[in-house]
Amino acid sequence: MTSNLSRRAVLMGGFASALLFALPIRPAAALTTAQARSLIDGAVRDINAVINSGKSEAAMYRDFETIFKRYADVPTISRSALGPPAREASSSQLNRFSDAFTGYLARKYGKRFREFIGGEVTVTDARQVKSFQEVQAVANLRGQAPFRVSFMVSDRSGSDKFFDLLVEGISLLKSERAEVGAMLDASGGNIDRLIQRLETAG
Repeated sequence: MTSNLSRRAVLMGGFASALLFALPIRPAAALTTAQARSLIDGAVRDINAVINSGKSEAAMYRDFETIFKRYADVPTISRSALGPPAREASSSQLNRFSDAFTGYLARKYGKRFREFIGGEVTVTDARQVKSFQEVQAVANLRGQAPFRVSFMVSDRSGSDKFFDLLVEGISLLKSERAEVGAMLDASGGNIDRLIQRLETAG
């Protein structure tokens, strides 16, 4: 069961990384459940279109990277992935880490787009949870049993943003934080060395 969840988390990473940043920017306002669901509906539709477009792997990778760079709240997501060491990092290090982390995610998940061909994610429900909205969906990928996916949406940054994704209850952001933490340990706790690792990882 653990291996199945791990594979599903990896397969959904491409969806997650793209969808994480595929939400249009809106003026600051109270985010409603209907708005959150509408945002995810649109994002899922756009990503499904790319996945099943028949484009080459390289072309799909470029589409994914464009979405990622255009819509990501990269500094906030990068800080979360880096964890406590972010408080000790200089502004220059944070900027370099953010760039390296962005490239790492683009390479890691962009390379897996071929596995998503013929797959689809369907939004099924949405509800408010504390200060954010949870949009629930079902993922159907080739060779996999359908599984639950939950998108966490908030407007705390002043724009509607999807800030995490749960695959069968497993947080993608927490998984990436663990990956980055392991790379930081392997780098002797040195952020500059971690950045160098991220620049070629994925």
